Amino acid sequence: MTIVGLGEDGLNGLSDASRDALSRAEIVMGAARHLALLPELDCEVLEWPVPFGDGIELLLAQRGRRVVMLASGDPFWFGAGTSVTRHLPREDWVALPAPSAFSLAAAQLGWPLESVACLGLHAAPLTRLRPYLARGVRVLVLLRDGAAVGGLAGYLAGLGFGDSRLHVMEALGGGRARVRLAVAGDYALHDVAHPVLVGLEVAGAGAAMPVVAGLPDDMFAHDGQITKKAVRALSLSALAPRAGEMLWDIGAGSGSVGIEWVLAHPSMRAIGFEMNAVRAARARENAHNLGADRLHVIEGRAPQVLLDQPLPDAVFIGGGMSERMLEQLWDMLPQGVRVVANAVTLESEALLAQWHARAGGNLMRLEMAEAAPLGGRRGWRAAYPIVQWSVAR
Repeated sequence: MTIVGLGEDGLNGLSDASRDALSRAEIVMGAARHLALLPELDCEVLEWPVPFGDGIELLLAQRGRRVVMLASGDPFWFGAGTSVTRHLPREDWVALPAPSAFSLAAAQLGWPLESVACLGLHAAPLTRLRPYLARGVRVLVLLRDGAAVGGLAGYLAGLGFGDSRLHVMEALGGGRARVRLAVAGDYALHDVAHPVLVGLEVAGAGAAMPVVAGLPDDMFAHDGQITKKAVRALSLSALAPRAGEMLWDIGAGSGSVGIEWVLAHPSMRAIGFEMNAVRAARARENAHNLGADRLHVIEGRAPQVLLDQPLPDAVFIGGGMSERMLEQLWDMLPQGVRVVANAVTLESEALLAQWHARAGGNLMRLEMAEAAPLGGRRGWRAAYPIVQWSVAR
């Protein structure tokens, strides 16, 4: 099978290798939009069905024949490539990419592609943008259709970034190409056509998210059940997230620790376990709003809810601690998993002290106080001390 990256100029933009693959094909399969960009073909033509996943089995059924699959631009940059090739051995396919929409957009705007965030939001929520929204940041965003551009403008304006400039680019690389400039807060384009990419220049007085651990507490909806900013930063430091890792957040509460874990790197994953249904729903909403929808929140009580879940690289215990839970957790974790547990009550402090004596690691007591009014003056208002145990299984 040959995967041919197709631009909006059809055959005109294809390499000699791509033209040769099409000339020798027994079957060409692609979306209606892609097929319409080509002249009439002599071989069998199959239109890719909607939704996209329904076409994979149809494509795989053609194995053994000379098949060309049409894809947009570079099939392996927010494209269809890996959706297909993960079902095939490496020797059964070859890819012939065309310039990606991101490359065409960068060339149109004169933006250095290596310093611009590139996001594919065809089927992902606009909230994935949230961590990138800071004044002066540039982002290239692939969107599902013209209506989604209006949704993007409204989303930005609602967060206080209504001054952001939107370079709305349609059908780049072809005869229908069009580039228009709009401001998010005054957006009024109603005839934007697919395929569409937006070059976003972020501006406005909206609140940017810090890029280090310890987001402000008021960025999370919560009922008081939250690992506070300073303790959260220390807890994440102890968890020591590394690219590609999975976290279990036991007693997720508002989801703050799992959310910041996921935000540390695009490859991070996390599962939050929360027995309270209201808090579990709130944690999911927080994750969505902060662009951390890779946090998967499961409602249930540990340790039972932990069974049959993908094993983690690190575990944070923020609530629901008991001897039985620690015993069962310890038994199910493989060696090398990092565990961080925070305790506030005397009973849970005593439990962590026992486990520190048994399994080693580091036991630390955190005491913090904030300046507060005291009569006509100021004094220190102490928070409950936190005992933190961190250890590698």
